[in-house]
Amino acid sequence: MLNTALYIGLGLLTGMISGMFGIGGGIILIPALVFFFGFTQHAAQGTTMALLVLPIGFFAALEYYRHGFVDIRVGALIALGFFIGGFFGARIAIELSEAILTRVFGVGLVLIGIKMIIS
Repeated sequence: MLNTALYIGLGLLTGMISGMFGIGGGIILIPALVFFFGFTQHAAQGTTMALLVLPIGFFAALEYYRHGFVDIRVGALIALGFFIGGFFGARIAIELSEAILTRVFGVGLVLIGIKMIIS
């Protein structure tokens, strides 16, 4: 039950970030699934593609699925949170100034990059 809530929360957070900055969820989802949920890189990428299936990642997700790298349940739970989070993220971003939005985005990218480099 806790993992279900955490996966939906991850989707919500990622959707909000995506709605705020217009970036793909993979920049948040893949590192989060690897570092915090213990997914392999392949499984994280496959599961992330699965939540974007129609129409964006259908063939990529299908290929990952054929190789056993997709957790459909996790992808669906994250997608639920992402759907709602995207709306709220967009509302927050609209209220931020261009300068603040740009700085927050840059800091986020740097932090993600540092985490990936030192892991």
